Amino acid sequence: MAVGDELERYLARNARPIREPADYAELLAHAARAEFVLLGEGTHGTAEFYRERALLTRALIEQHQFQAIAVEADWPDAYRLNRFVAGSGSDANATEALADFERFPTWMWRNTEVRDFVAWLAAHNRAQGNRVGFFGLDLYSMYRSIDAVLRYLDRVDPSAAQAAREHYACFDHFSRDTEHYARFAASGLHSCERDVVRELEELRAHASRWREQHPEAPDDELFSAEQNARVVKNAEEYYRSLLGGRVLTWNLRDQHMLETLTSIGSFLERQGRPRKVVVWAHNSHLGDARATDMARAGELNLGQLVREHFPGKSYSVGFTTHAGTVTAASDWDLPGVPKALQPALPDSYEAAFHDFALPHFALLLDGHAEQALGRRLERAVGVVYRPDTERISHYFSANLALQFNAVIHVDTTRAVDPLDDDQPPHAEDAPETYPFADDAGA
Repeated sequence: MAVGDELERYLARNARPIREPADYAELLAHAARAEFVLLGEGTHGTAEFYRERALLTRALIEQHQFQAIAVEADWPDAYRLNRFVAGSGSDANATEALADFERFPTWMWRNTEVRDFVAWLAAHNRAQGNRVGFFGLDLYSMYRSIDAVLRYLDRVDPSAAQAAREHYACFDHFSRDTEHYARFAASGLHSCERDVVRELEELRAHASRWREQHPEAPDDELFSAEQNARVVKNAEEYYRSLLGGRVLTWNLRDQHMLETLTSIGSFLERQGRPRKVVVWAHNSHLGDARATDMARAGELNLGQLVREHFPGKSYSVGFTTHAGTVTAASDWDLPGVPKALQPALPDSYEAAFHDFALPHFALLLDGHAEQALGRRLERAVGVVYRPDTERISHYFSANLALQFNAVIHVDTTRAVDPLDDDQPPHAEDAPETYPFADDAGA
């Protein structure tokens, strides 16, 4: 389908060619007014998506005082990076700091683009005397978060650590196997809900006392312990609900992301810093779900929730591409390899942007965008890519003008480069598909 006359006129008026970083000035001027800037990606394995997000994030930090990056990753893994960029960790370089990203898909964060950005952020914080943070939004780290809570409490309050061990002993029957726990919890035979809720409540209740008793301890360590306890509580609910269907677990996951993002903002404010956070996640998490097929299925996402809970305080940017290569697996837990990304389907936004024949542009969506762009297909490639079932696995219907505030299109892209060829161990958690596609992967 060729670009229609109305769409072509709209793109001619509003598309901003990107040839150098300065060409993002107009988009950044809009984004900088927000407290939460949501930077998406159309795949989990495209180098340009990581690179352009890093470029925009650097500008928001350097020019507009953004204080944190929150990403679609587990809290303990990302917190090791946070310690590194803050200068408080023991890692000698960014590659070492990325070592905890062992769960499939390792290439999603253990790649050269993330390594380079993290190295820059550490150098920036050191030179400016800043503590711009790096945090994870996801909830798959239940057992690793339990370990982190216990390590913290062992240092500050051994009696509280013993109480926490008694609470978390509820999981001892399952040998750190979350699927095993999910089956028992769904059957009604066993539930740790009361224990994990009680532990989070007790940790919060004692927080003030621990601050008084350990004034030398960094406040972010207590914040991280509380967040890990929240991860355990929400992950328990997620796994307990796993057999209840995709819609429920997807919604629980993105509601947890909102809780985490809100807590990061509150933590910044307690430190006297502006609540200004950049978020990196897939388009499916950050584009407003109400503008996609997700809404019909009863699904919501972080982009929708941020708009609802912080009206007028967010700015969301989607990323699209037409063709090239992508790092992805053929199925869950298989190795990530470079794969040819098929040209976008004719009735998609990606194909329309390709027909416009501008290789790299930013499109700021205004009040006329909905009529000009209409409703089309949009592509979503996760960590799994199945070109043999391209339409059903990787496309959904969307209204782009209501989904995002802006879109960045890079017409031909290449696969992200993993840091090494090591293959991940078996995943701790069950695979999850994108809610509007059958096989896109999580």
